[in-house]
Amino acid sequence: MPFELTILGCGSATPTLSRNPTSQHLRIYNTEYLIDCGEGTQLQMLKLHCKTSRLKAIFISHLHGDHFFGLPGLLSTMHLMGRKNKLTVYGPAAIQEILRVQFEASETDLRYPLEFIVTHADRKELLIDAGGYTVHSFPLNHRIPCTGFLFQEKQRPRNLRRDRIQQYNVPVVQMKAIKAGADFTLPNGDVIPNAELTFPLHKAASYAFCSDTAPEPSLVNSIAGVEWIYHEATFLNDLSDRAVDTFHSTTLQAAQAALEVGAKKLLIGHYSSRYAAISELQSEAASVFPEVVAVEDGMVFTIF
Repeated sequence: MPFELTILGCGSATPTLSRNPTSQHLRIYNTEYLIDCGEGTQLQMLKLHCKTSRLKAIFISHLHGDHFFGLPGLLSTMHLMGRKNKLTVYGPAAIQEILRVQFEASETDLRYPLEFIVTHADRKELLIDAGGYTVHSFPLNHRIPCTGFLFQEKQRPRNLRRDRIQQYNVPVVQMKAIKAGADFTLPNGDVIPNAELTFPLHKAASYAFCSDTAPEPSLVNSIAGVEWIYHEATFLNDLSDRAVDTFHSTTLQAAQAALEVGAKKLLIGHYSSRYAAISELQSEAASVFPEVVAVEDGMVFTIF
């Protein structure tokens, strides 16, 4: 089952007329999540037909404003629209106090349960095990504590080829092992390879969101083998010194990260407002990692 990713905002801290601050909407099966919530996120959700009422959880990578200033307004709108279902916010510990002060000052008593789960920027953590998929947080390298988020579909068992199962008279007690990848041995000792007994294995979908970060060596261990990766690329390589000063990445560093983790597809974003067009950022990243897309607000991707 593929994931569906919608880019709500791909800009960085300074606003522009063409790019909203960072936010993404991710649908996994019939469950919907929000990843970061920059200013204007709820307007983008309206525009792009992402229903706030269906959100199960919101993941906040860190507490720089372009990644969470839209959160108080979004939570308030859900309250005004009569939401009753629990919403979970995953993020740094201080976010709970920030929201408490906001709602206390406005005398707002949310109509729905709001749960906070604290993330930790010094280690990889399992946040959700939903049966068919998992969500982890993992450390990034930014000026303040910051985490990425890894969404992974669990590998499903192989599907049996019923014609072959009947042809070789495979006992029922053997079928579970065959679904898990085992071969089958006939009474005469001949071995029937698993590939003849099952259909090709379904490829599990996986997606890693790498928010604001300078190059981070632990990324290889945190998200090795991920299929799709989003990695910030705030600057072209000629501003690598600026990237170091601000704990951000260049296009080439984002591309190198995708190579190192073995990704199949790279999405880049979080562009500095100095870049009116992003074609040059994509071209520079593609010189290292050809399977790259420089995202724009409103783009939708199907992640297999």
